[in-house]
Amino acid sequence: MSKRKNDGKTYTDEGGKFAQGNPGRPKGARHKITRAVEELLDGEGEAITRKAVDMALDGDTTALRLCLERIAPPRKDTPVQFALPPVETAQDASRAAQAVLAAVSAGDLTPLEGASVMGLVEGYRKTLETEDLERRITALEATK
Repeated sequence: MSKRKNDGKTYTDEGGKFAQGNPGRPKGARHKITRAVEELLDGEGEAITRKAVDMALDGDTTALRLCLERIAPPRKDTPVQFALPPVETAQDASRAAQAVLAAVSAGDLTPLEGASVMGLVEGYRKTLETEDLERRITALEATK
């Protein structure tokens, strides 16, 4: 992390601002309120969990939702399956992009899923492009 001084203050590249000579909180240090809550709850996890389960079983919908979210949390991402041609060249990436658009148009993928897959295809295309440029540069340097 590099720092630059300006007007008697030290600014880090990450955007943090500390007084000169103050490095800030050490990485991984916990906030004092977090530590206090952890000390208060220390050793009580089993009893609190049992109480939440009992309340859920007694019909408390908030407790029920809390318990269900811990047992089966909502999925943030799901696998998608559709026909995607093999991608070995930038031209293949173009065909893959066409396949993604067709799958979104047909309703096989949601627009959000399609955008995620397109991001993967684009990232791979850039990797192929970089590899090709590196190969060309190496060949040019070898002919000198």
